[in-house]
Amino acid sequence: MNEKFIPEVAPPIDHPADALCFAFCGDKLLVHLRDGGAIVPTHAELAESPLSIEREHFLGQDAHNGPCFAADLGDEIEAPAGMAFYGLRDLADRLGDDLFSVGGRAVQIVNWGRTHRFCGRCGTETETAPSERAQVCPACGLMCFPRLSPAIIVRITKGELILLARNHRFPTGRFSVLAGFVEPGESLEEAVAREVREEVGIRVRNIRYFDSQPWPFPNSLMLGFTAEYAEGELVIQEDELDEAHWFGRDELPDLPPAISIARRLIDDFVGSQR
Repeated sequence: MNEKFIPEVAPPIDHPADALCFAFCGDKLLVHLRDGGAIVPTHAELAESPLSIEREHFLGQDAHNGPCFAADLGDEIEAPAGMAFYGLRDLADRLGDDLFSVGGRAVQIVNWGRTHRFCGRCGTETETAPSERAQVCPACGLMCFPRLSPAIIVRITKGELILLARNHRFPTGRFSVLAGFVEPGESLEEAVAREVREEVGIRVRNIRYFDSQPWPFPNSLMLGFTAEYAEGELVIQEDELDEAHWFGRDELPDLPPAISIARRLIDDFVGSQR
C-alpha cells in the first residue's frame, strides 16, 4: 500500500526536470536496470532521448520522488541505450512496493487514454477534463472515466487447512487462492459464494472482508475476503483450473509474489496457525 502518494490531475506549471516519468511502449515500462534494481527515468532523460511521447498524463506527487507522470510512447519502438522495456509484473521486486504501485496506476491510465481518444457515442475526438480524471466529448458532452473492474479474492480454510488452486495461466507449480470478477447486480459476498461454487464446487460460510489492493492486470480492484468451508466435495471448473487441494501450513506449494494480496491472505493464514 502506497500511503505516501497524493493523486492529482493538474500538472505543475513547469515540468520539473527530475520528475519521474513512467513511460510505456504497449504495456511495457521503460527503466534503467542498475545493481539489481529498476530505476524509472526522469522527465529530463526522456526529453533528451530520441523517443516521442504520444500522450502524457500527470499522476500526482510521491513523498520521496516528487511529481510523477505517465507517458504513452506508442508501440513497437526500441529503448534508448542504457534502458530497456519490461512488463510491470517482472519489475515488482526491483521497483519496490511504492513505485510498483505508482507504475500500476500509470499503466492503467495510459491504456485508458489510448482507448478513449474518441467519443464512444458520436466519434468526436475527446478532450482532457481540467479538474478530474476524465475525457470529455466537446460535441455531445459524454464524460468517460478510467475503467475499474472489481474482483473478489478469497482465502478458504477448513480447520487447519487452506484451499489453494492452480489456474491454467499460472507458472508451473504455482498455487493461489481463488479469485474472480464481480458480476452486475451482485454484492461482494454473493460474488465470493458464486465464484467458489463455480470454480471448486463447494459452499462457504462466515465470509469476512480482509483487505483490498489495486491490481493493474489489466484494471482490477482486488477485494480480499476470508471464508470457511461449509459443505461439498472439490470439483474443479476445468476450463479455469488445473487442480485444487487442501494444504497444511507446513506443506505449501509455490505461492504468488509477496507484493500481491493473494500472498498476504496466505501469509496471514500461516501466521495465525503458529
